[in-house]
Amino acid sequence: MTATATLTKGLRTIASDIVQGFFEITHNGFALLGLAVMFASITLFTQPDMRQAGEIKLFNFLQSRLGGASFEASENTDGIERGMASNPQDLPKRQAAVAYWLSKKYGIAPEPLSTLVAEAYAVGARSKLDPNLILAVMAIESGFNPFAQSPVGAQGLMQVMTKVHGDKYDNFGGKLAAFDPVSNLHVGVKVLQECISRAGSVEGGLKFYVGAANMETDHGYAAKVLAEHNRLTQVANGGKVPFSAPQVLPASVGAEPHSLASANS
Repeated sequence: MTATATLTKGLRTIASDIVQGFFEITHNGFALLGLAVMFASITLFTQPDMRQAGEIKLFNFLQSRLGGASFEASENTDGIERGMASNPQDLPKRQAAVAYWLSKKYGIAPEPLSTLVAEAYAVGARSKLDPNLILAVMAIESGFNPFAQSPVGAQGLMQVMTKVHGDKYDNFGGKLAAFDPVSNLHVGVKVLQECISRAGSVEGGLKFYVGAANMETDHGYAAKVLAEHNRLTQVANGGKVPFSAPQVLPASVGAEPHSLASANS
């Protein structure tokens, strides 16, 4: 065998050994990786704190990979962070009674109604407006349908004219928030406050609210709201109030429903 042949054979042997070693290292490496993944999974499922920390790190990593785009909601003083349903049994007794009564009368699940009742009571306390009046307006306006829309464009639970009061939704992300129940509640309360303030009375304010300020009649709108308010007040005080058929009035009585335009004329 010549020196060249011997050298060639030696190089092939070395190359073969290197390739074999590479495959063995790779195989063992994948095996070790599999074991590491298995033990990491077991650790994460048995250690909630570590799992939560891992989720936060992963979330931050994804944010950085997307060019720093923020997944967080924009901050504003009127923004609301909440779930859209809650356990009525967690409410104070008066609020729970109202939530259950409204649930049975209007055929709405008590859990989302509980959130609305609690919010109405909280907003009512801050705005010095009877929470049961707020709920009564919702009941007559939409029957607690957050996606209701009248022929003239009044939208949501309190049937606010979004095209008239669109600026009031700025703190809630824009006009589409009209179909967010709690955002609509907040805006509706602001409109109702303005109406009552201009009219000087609740009954007069309701007439403004429905757009019938310059009309001879509001077609019974204020009377229906006040009657429902009276029933809710009795329920909150522990009274046994019989159900009557829901009477939902679409916000289309006046030419400018829920607008203060008629109040300024």
